[in-house]
Amino acid sequence: QVQLVESGGGLVQAGNSLRLSCVASGDTFSVYAMGWFRQAPGKERESVASISWSGSRTYYADFVKGRFTISRDNAKNTLYLQMNDLNTEDTAVYFCAYIDGAAGPKPDFGAWGQGTQVTVSS
Repeated sequence: QVQLVESGGGLVQAGNSLRLSCVASGDTFSVYAMGWFRQAPGKERESVASISWSGSRTYYADFVKGRFTISRDNAKNTLYLQMNDLNTEDTAVYFCAYIDGAAGPKPDFGAWGQGTQVTVSS
């Protein structure tokens, strides 16, 4: 059974950084495109970033371009999201997920983890 476990969330002040990690169980991580999405209370789920299986292609939502970086280490079955210059609008639960198909601006997310809370204070 596929399992994704996110970590790295927390409470930070605006302007600071966090690095999220997502460790996948099993042996299929390296063949799948992966991504991060987030959900804030009362808001719809938003795709944040996605990455191809090889890591050669990345896509970002406009609201994180230039601030967030998605990366992966297939040898460690781990997906990352480096988040810089955080602002209060970034407060949400962040989920990593497999992508059904290719990475892109609006990926089709498949299985996801339990999420990690990111809270940005002003």
